Amino acid sequence: MVTGANRGIGLELVRQLLARGATVEAACRRPEDARALHALGDASALRVHRCDVGDDASVRAFAVELGEGAIDLVVNNAGVSGGSRQSLRDCDFAEAVRTYDIDALGPLRVSLALLPQLRRGAGKKLAHITSGLGSIGDNKSGGFFAYRMAKAALDMMAKNLAVELRGDGIVSVAINPGWVQTDMGGPSAAIAVGDSVRGILRAIDGATIDNCGDGIFDWKGGRYPW
Repeated sequence: MVTGANRGIGLELVRQLLARGATVEAACRRPEDARALHALGDASALRVHRCDVGDDASVRAFAVELGEGAIDLVVNNAGVSGGSRQSLRDCDFAEAVRTYDIDALGPLRVSLALLPQLRRGAGKKLAHITSGLGSIGDNKSGGFFAYRMAKAALDMMAKNLAVELRGDGIVSVAINPGWVQTDMGGPSAAIAVGDSVRGILRAIDGATIDNCGDGIFDWKGGRYPW
């Protein structure tokens, strides 16, 4: 299952997962507008659902729509960038709260809502797409207050879930995708989306109960500091 599946990293995740032979449940806020997503596969391999990760009722309805089956992997990819006012001199607090609600609480909403299906799965993995800007240890430049703070909170959530779900055999890991050429990352970004997603999937494949709490996984391999 992939959230934010209508564009960018989410869309490419769906594409590459389908190419692996997976059956994918793809979620986005407006399925009726997600033409590129619908074009990736037929109903035998791909189902597209409505889900706004910032809305409790929407997430609950999505979980009900998925039914009682098993899910092997949940990828919490949906997120926002924090807006244009994130500096020390000009901070939009309302947008910062919205960013936290979507980027940090949204993945928690989805993870908790889908725990019954995940417990029935074979893979039992939660993967949360974070950012290097959320790393406290790697912060040398400041700025991007809303986005940095929301992604740091997401990383703590990933760690908490790794600790609390260990007894269920569920892996929870935060993965840094790098600076990617998407609508959010912009055309000047350093990494093609296909390369980033291949690295993300390698990181997911390599995540285990024993290593999922050891820092942020990186799309290139290795770890980022918390």
